[in-house]
Amino acid sequence: MSDTQVTQEPETKHSVNSSWVITLFGTAVGAGILFLPISAGSFGFWPLLIATVLIGPMTYFAHLAFSWMMSSSRLQGEDVLVILTDYFGKKAGIVIAIIYWFTFFPVVLIYGVSIVNTVDSFVVNQLDGPSISRWILAPLLIGLMTLALAFGDKIMLVVAQFVVYPLIIALAAVSLYLIPQWDIASFMEAGPKDAGGMVSAMILILPVLVFAFSFVAAISQFVLDMENNYGQNHTKQTTKVIRNAVILLTVFTMFFVWSSALAMGADGMNTANELNLPVLSYFANVTGTPFMAYMAPLVVICAIASSYFGHSLGTVEGTKYLVGLVAPSTKDVPARKMDLWTYLFIFVVTSLVAVLNPSILDMISVVGGIFFALMTYLLPMFAIYKVDALKKFRSRKTNYFVMVMGVIVLLATIWDMVS
Repeated sequence: MSDTQVTQEPETKHSVNSSWVITLFGTAVGAGILFLPISAGSFGFWPLLIATVLIGPMTYFAHLAFSWMMSSSRLQGEDVLVILTDYFGKKAGIVIAIIYWFTFFPVVLIYGVSIVNTVDSFVVNQLDGPSISRWILAPLLIGLMTLALAFGDKIMLVVAQFVVYPLIIALAAVSLYLIPQWDIASFMEAGPKDAGGMVSAMILILPVLVFAFSFVAAISQFVLDMENNYGQNHTKQTTKVIRNAVILLTVFTMFFVWSSALAMGADGMNTANELNLPVLSYFANVTGTPFMAYMAPLVVICAIASSYFGHSLGTVEGTKYLVGLVAPSTKDVPARKMDLWTYLFIFVVTSLVAVLNPSILDMISVVGGIFFALMTYLLPMFAIYKVDALKKFRSRKTNYFVMVMGVIVLLATIWDMVS
């Protein structure tokens, strides 16, 4: 937000703004949030409390800085990878495109594993059916979700947005429903008790939260749409939408995390982690109530599907751009044909990973800690101090906060991997 902007502000288009608040919220609500109570809760009360205070400002200032990279470019109307290549040059553009790709494609894999585990658990525990072979279930479910991509972005984004409204209501309903089952004494036993352990837990909790609170996959298209609706003077509206999305995300998500963690206790978190199940599927299996038995798996499936679509779009965008940079001759290939080859690649690799069923929490920690920290926190800060078009943002004190938190998240993940 430049102080030298034209004073006349465009009239607020409430339907546009609210639609994007919901879309950004929906992009973040996926496997990250559904596994977050198990992962974040396992660190104990104090680390979770401090993380709750930090994650809102971290998410807001980092995503706001990412939007500045888009809105300050001379290449209005271009997507983020084109703009970043223009800022940093072709060689750096290739490196950034690789980081971009590694930020989103592993998320698609995480959702592939999650949806297979969730449906398998639903069939066995709620429908009393047999456990279906992963070699059948994985290609079937991932094939259906990837097929939805092939019908085109607009239809898919409408469907993705449509499932977010019931998701918000369901998250709130489940959070309230679990209150009578809170076992505060058991939750207080979770996590380390010594000062050193507490500090390391506070640091190690951050990568999972960064992953669960990221909607950077949608920022590129969001800023382009705000430019279309509000013109050059869109910064105030863009800031307002990001702020409201972060408030919605923090309130609903952290209430859900606290309510789930308190209801599960230390033993419940260990069990869910061992079964590689989202927290709602765990509650569906242990509460035995019809409400949780049928509501929980449907919420999980809706959340995973909506986020799978959004991150698949980021993967397709990154793949096509990367292939175009490395092999310029592919630019002659029709766009639709390139899309279909990319969808086939996503389908085959995601199905194989879902069959193998790796630990989702380990995947989330690595992806969230390394690639989301680089792309969401550190890249915008580097751009602000490197690119002249962004120099008007250099005086902001919050830049140091974003930079420090990004470095902490990155180092925490590397430390966790090697220790």
